[in-house]
Amino acid sequence: MIKLSLLSVFLPTFLFVSLTPGMCMTLSMVLGMTQGVKRTLWMMGGELVGVGLVAAAAGAGVATLMLRQPGLFAVFKWLGGAYLCYLGVMMWRSRGRMAIPLESIELAPATRGQLALQGFVTAVANPKGWAFFVALLPPFLDASRPLAGQLSALIAVILTIEFLSLLLYAAGGRGLRRVLGESGNVRLLNRIAGTLMVGVGLWLAFG
Repeated sequence: MIKLSLLSVFLPTFLFVSLTPGMCMTLSMVLGMTQGVKRTLWMMGGELVGVGLVAAAAGAGVATLMLRQPGLFAVFKWLGGAYLCYLGVMMWRSRGRMAIPLESIELAPATRGQLALQGFVTAVANPKGWAFFVALLPPFLDASRPLAGQLSALIAVILTIEFLSLLLYAAGGRGLRRVLGESGNVRLLNRIAGTLMVGVGLWLAFG
């Protein structure tokens, strides 16, 4: 297991990083706004799987190899970014399954698989996330102790903090929906969410 002295430093470090607005947190807020917190849990599940894989790969040294292959990230980044931009445009137009339905329009909600895939792609296709874990994890690993136990403990802490942060952002999005929804500004809410979604897509593609 990891030393308590190292854990006491790791906890506030990752908490600060996780709470800082980023692609995944913005995505959680947008979906909390348009899909509700309960359905956003599916996106969170996909995102946490992606973060866990990236963290495990970073701890195992795979991330170093990945970062030396920019072509691999180019495919992930552009496809993922284009998909999110498409969803954002559809939301801005109050269309598609991710948008809040207008009173006169009945739309089938986004499926659980779509939400989970959205979270997974956003987490895995972010090269900054890979670089972050490559830089963050090694200093907290003790070579004199079994690697598997330490890495498992750190990833468990990472996923717990990440989940709580995503939940906080999703709740914030739901609160914004309530405020604007009371005024009947559903179209405006869709446009805010769509603009943010396009921003996440462009951030992923060009970041």
